[in-house]
Amino acid sequence: MNAEPSQKPGQAPRPEFEVDLIEATAIGDVERPLTITERLVNNEAVQRLTILVTIVVIWELYARWLNNGLLFPSFGETIRTFSKDIANGVLIDRTITSLRTLAIGYALGLVLAAVLTTVAVASTAGTRVLSTLTAMFNPLPAIALLPLALIWFGLGTPSLVFVIIHSVLWAVALNTLIGFRGVPETLRMSGRNVGLKGARYVGLILIPAAFPSILAGLKIGWAFAWRTLVAAELVFGVSSRSGGIGWYIFEARNDLDTATVFSGLLAVIFIGLVVESVIFRAIEARTVNLWGMQR
Repeated sequence: MNAEPSQKPGQAPRPEFEVDLIEATAIGDVERPLTITERLVNNEAVQRLTILVTIVVIWELYARWLNNGLLFPSFGETIRTFSKDIANGVLIDRTITSLRTLAIGYALGLVLAAVLTTVAVASTAGTRVLSTLTAMFNPLPAIALLPLALIWFGLGTPSLVFVIIHSVLWAVALNTLIGFRGVPETLRMSGRNVGLKGARYVGLILIPAAFPSILAGLKIGWAFAWRTLVAAELVFGVSSRSGGIGWYIFEARNDLDTATVFSGLLAVIFIGLVVESVIFRAIEARTVNLWGMQR
């Protein structure tokens, strides 16, 4: 007798057996609505709020335990100082001054980054130039350029803008270049096959495909610019009668008003949270998340 195709010669056939079907109701719910508790636990806003509340509680408990307002004011005292300076307009004026300078430097940094990236994408030599410049200047702290800024531009807003541009330029240009170079070749060929060239090719193919990297560069550039601005204002932000939030902190430190120092730091943190959680989050929702490029 010939063995079956799936059976080797001399091998005993496998016994047949039957499996009883399991009642589907015993498996459990395939899909069920979440409870209110589960919705709250998995809600991102609730999670962030919980983290912030935890930090505030630890802050308040430590301040009460230390019991020294000169070294570490309580959260309540900081909030009272913050509210007072908001009400009298001092903190608002300083914040607007800083944000105006930041907007100028950030915008100019983005324009220069776009120019350098365009040159780098257009030719191999341009790529080498941008890579070399980035390797040279990206590790250089912007705050180290303050002495040159004072010599070249004097005291005031131009010097602040100069160091902000340095903070933004290299991070944005490097991330944009990496994003463009990481666009798949099949996607590039697809654009060429449908007749896309020049600006339409860049705008419809390269930029959307590289936008996650571009957005990362924008975030990094913003963080670097904001930190650099506050640090620079601590040194010479008031010299042209345009003191920003950094100088607000510096004046409070000279007066040994630690609560006001914490109030200024709280304003810096608050602005950072708003920019990250509102502006950049909205850009992500309308671009890379909508396009399905990241979760």
